[in-house]
Amino acid sequence: MDGEKKTTGAARDVNVKKLKRNAFRYSKVRGETASRIRVPGGLINAKSMARVAEIAEKYGNGSLFLTNRQGIELPGIRMADMDRVNRELQAIIDDSGVNQEERDKGYPASGTRNVVACPGARLCPFGCYDTTALARRMDKAIFPNHFHMKVALTGCSNDCGKVRMNDFGIIGMTEPQYDPSRCVGCEQCVKYCRIRSVEALKAVNGKIVRDTNLCIGCGVCVAYCPTRAWTRSQEHYFRLVLLGRTGKKNPRMAEDFIKWADEESVLKIVKNAYAFVEEYIDPNALEGKEHVGYIVDRIGFDEFVKWVMKDVELPPLAEVTHRIYWGGKHYNRSRDLR
Repeated sequence: MDGEKKTTGAARDVNVKKLKRNAFRYSKVRGETASRIRVPGGLINAKSMARVAEIAEKYGNGSLFLTNRQGIELPGIRMADMDRVNRELQAIIDDSGVNQEERDKGYPASGTRNVVACPGARLCPFGCYDTTALARRMDKAIFPNHFHMKVALTGCSNDCGKVRMNDFGIIGMTEPQYDPSRCVGCEQCVKYCRIRSVEALKAVNGKIVRDTNLCIGCGVCVAYCPTRAWTRSQEHYFRLVLLGRTGKKNPRMAEDFIKWADEESVLKIVKNAYAFVEEYIDPNALEGKEHVGYIVDRIGFDEFVKWVMKDVELPPLAEVTHRIYWGGKHYNRSRDLR
């Protein structure tokens, strides 16, 4: 038996690699698996959710897990029923718009994880853009792919999406637009920028001055201005943070790479990262997976930047970090709690 196969009950041989690539989880319960349903941006309609429940009742154990990446897992599915489950998943896949290689065969990959997003501007008053729409567009651009990659989006600097724990974190920004003719000098924006953000505003002769070097584009001034003297820019901007991760060796937070990036550049940078991984992934990596952050640690940041910035044209406002140093906890070097 080769390294990709394990034996379950009734002497059933299972190709674990094939199982995982079809978005089924290898279970500790013999003869069972769990179906992993992809929900880009974490938004699913009620009709699809009802179908999920039906599949869980019909083929699973009647329960479901909501994963920390906004996917859904249905445990207790017999391996013998995987083909039937894939056929019943088709309507859900159609509704979500997730890319497929062949209908009625389920999801064609699981390496690139579900694209996570906070509710963003569809729900949150602080959201600087439609996170769900961009999450779905991102998913269309990068899935299916077997490379292990995690992408997350959040609507503003509050980072409710916890994007700094991902390979690519996309944080919404706005360039606040100030109309002095609407300003009544109440200084609500100054107050809340100080309390909830970075104190980038101050009152000068009854009007407000924004320190562009301090401003993080969070939009707090817009949210709290009672007269709409502050409004969001028509252009959507993003802070792109790189190569956060969990894990047993060196968990770390993602660090800033670009501020005031545009949507097209962000999409292209993430797509370009796949070419970098294909070029430099360790051919002997366990199960053919190597985390992109560890590849960058091994190959070097300059080479990574050369690949991801290919054909990228940033807007004039963009600021790029040319050197990033990651810290984090090095379990592989020390177990010291200090």
